[in-house]
Amino acid sequence: MEIKINKEIRNYTESIFFGLSLRQFIFSALACIVAIGLYFLLRNDLGTETLSWICVLGAAPFAALGFIRYNGMNAEQFAYAWIKSEILIPKKLMFTPKNIYYEVLKSLIEKSEREVLQDYDENTKNTI
Repeated sequence: MEIKINKEIRNYTESIFFGLSLRQFIFSALACIVAIGLYFLLRNDLGTETLSWICVLGAAPFAALGFIRYNGMNAEQFAYAWIKSEILIPKKLMFTPKNIYYEVLKSLIEKSEREVLQDYDENTKNTI
């Protein structure tokens, strides 16, 4: 007897209908409902091939929402995280380096610069 156990316990999903989790089943059913709705809405206006492509393209996002996971998040969790990070709480990160060595020696550097300027001023006065 062999029992399959996931290496990561958080990856476990319980199969409810046809080997799909409840979430996957609901979004698959929703995709079918959208495809059927598009078919009956547009069947008199479009040809069969065009209509079939529209049904597939209309149902694909709903089907994808049930199956896609990104960084361990479901589609709506990812959408919330993206909206939160890009729209609700946008921030501009600025890198401002701090030279600790310069901060320690700042007074010495300023003192030496003043001395150099004084020497320069004295030398220019003597040449004039």
